[in-house]
Amino acid sequence: ELQKYSTKINYTSPLLVEVNSFSFKKGIPADTSGNGGGFVFDCRALNNPGRLEEYKYLSGKDEEVIHFLLENSHIKEYMDNVFGLIDKTIEEYINRGFANLSVNFGCTGGQHRSVYCAEETAKHLKEKYKIRVFLQHIEEKNWKPVE
Repeated sequence: ELQKYSTKINYTSPLLVEVNSFSFKKGIPADTSGNGGGFVFDCRALNNPGRLEEYKYLSGKDEEVIHFLLENSHIKEYMDNVFGLIDKTIEEYINRGFANLSVNFGCTGGQHRSVYCAEETAKHLKEKYKIRVFLQHIEEKNWKPVE
């Protein structure tokens, strides 16, 4: 019989999880903690709303883009798998007293798919764990302005 994985959650954990969205065209974000490692998830296999005119000037924070991703891609399954991977890592990091973990989501332009995934991950982590979460959209300054 398999034993269920259990962990003690240290609510005074020093763990900081840095969650980034980025553009693969500009490169994977550097790990500033000095520890190296972390996760880099490629969101380019998800259907790209940025290719459609009505979403071009929106981001992964906008309801229209979120609806598009939920209806036109396998985003729910994708995020369930992401959460499964990072949750086990975070629980082990908390138990071992680690201080840093980076979780990066990349897509073509860093505006739609990766932004949605980073937002959902930060929300998930804040709801599930009492850890520090830093969310950053690296390409936000380059998002296309609404005309």
